Amino acid sequence: MPPGTTLPRPLIACLLALGCTGVCAQQEPPALNSADALVMATANPIAAMISLPLQSNWDQGVGPHNGVRYTLNVQPVIPFKLNADWNLVTRTIMPVVRMPSHTLGPDASWNLSDTAMSLMLSPNSAGPVIWGAGPIVLLPTATEKRIGTEKWGLGPTGVVLVQDGRWTYGALANHLWSVAGNSSRQDVSSSYVNPFATYAFGGGWSTTLQAEYTYDHQAASGRRTTLVWTPIVSRLLVVNRQPVSIALGYRHFSKTPHGSPDHGVRLTFNFLFPQ
Repeated sequence: MPPGTTLPRPLIACLLALGCTGVCAQQEPPALNSADALVMATANPIAAMISLPLQSNWDQGVGPHNGVRYTLNVQPVIPFKLNADWNLVTRTIMPVVRMPSHTLGPDASWNLSDTAMSLMLSPNSAGPVIWGAGPIVLLPTATEKRIGTEKWGLGPTGVVLVQDGRWTYGALANHLWSVAGNSSRQDVSSSYVNPFATYAFGGGWSTTLQAEYTYDHQAASGRRTTLVWTPIVSRLLVVNRQPVSIALGYRHFSKTPHGSPDHGVRLTFNFLFPQ
């Protein structure tokens, strides 16, 4: 945010309240202003605020002709206060995918893929260590069977992070097993680990380095591991009193199955609704 810019008073009040009543959110560090307190909250996957990230990914190198796959992940995060001690944070990922036309044909370019929903319980207490844990559910919502599993899935998920001054670092992980669905399709058994580190520079700017590691236990040998590194730069803006975090990153696929992407770009618009 440019020097001298003043946030609207209702937003400032919301940001100050966030540090006192959020899901495991810390008190705002004295060195940070209100905008940067919100930046710190966006770095926390289980922060006590409703948010709507719209994450666009353009990944190059798909299929035999090295096409571009576009994925829009719609990722609403909604927290609920259960009582004075515990909160429930729901995180949903609904991918809309456009595959290269030569992979699925021109009539199957745009499709909804399978949806994953996490429900994490987290203690409502301030402190340097923030954590949440619960189940993750896989929903067979794909509109094109070749990009979905046709399976219902269930497993554990959790996140642990530390917010220390301007730093946020931690990891999110989950594992999914299929529990029902089309018996002719391959079962699901997939592990996912997402370590991350974010530094808030001030003025609404921050940078993040994260890795996304996926291991498919059911895939053939040599096709089980995907590892993606993503450095990201983010800026918090307030447009007509609506806070939005805009993030741009480069995706480097250091290990993938044959025919998978090798690099890409990520652009995220995260609409924030502090309580």
